[in-house]
Amino acid sequence: MIELRNLTKSYPTRHGRKYVFRDLNFTLPTGSGVGLIGRNGAGKSTLLNLLGGLDAPDSGEVITDQNISWPVGLSGGFQGSLSARDNTRFVCRVFGATGPEMREKVAYVQAFAEIGDYFDLPMRTYSPGMRARVAFGMSMAFDFDYYLIDEVLAVGDPIFRKKASQVFREKLAHAGVILVTHNHKEIKDMCSTLVFIHNGQASFYDDVDEGLEAFQELLKASQP
Repeated sequence: MIELRNLTKSYPTRHGRKYVFRDLNFTLPTGSGVGLIGRNGAGKSTLLNLLGGLDAPDSGEVITDQNISWPVGLSGGFQGSLSARDNTRFVCRVFGATGPEMREKVAYVQAFAEIGDYFDLPMRTYSPGMRARVAFGMSMAFDFDYYLIDEVLAVGDPIFRKKASQVFREKLAHAGVILVTHNHKEIKDMCSTLVFIHNGQASFYDDVDEGLEAFQELLKASQP
């Protein structure tokens, strides 16, 4: 179970405080595939960061008994002066993986990334595609109850996307997903429920097609 209780989040701007959510309340069922949809700027990525603990709300709380991942493929937290190997070791220590378990996870990320000698060079020398490979591999090296996905299946070359999709679907055989994507086919394939974010509030749909139709109606209504 993941429950958002009276969740409020805002950011200061030059024109005053911008509220993303005000007293947001909803509960996600355990082990389901949940699609997050909404217009650009609706707060989908902000919500993922709140669920993953990368950001804190102004007030309210996220209540859960689930082990939730950081947003899969996130590369912004890497230390650029360290190699992919050392960054992976650091994350392993944070999650309590030491000794043989750490070595196993480092080997997994190295094999998945397929970046050759760059694995031991500073990550500031990497191309965006190489960082994406390392980031996705690192996410898949750990087991979570829920994986947070923000458009990551749309990055990289076609071979990488196919490989990433296959590995991720294997994970989903034993875990849930909270997915942000503009690809409606991916939502239908991977999600059984839908959360529609609009004007700082959320509408929950047990029927994915119904939720997508409501989203399409909003887009049509907003067109000039």
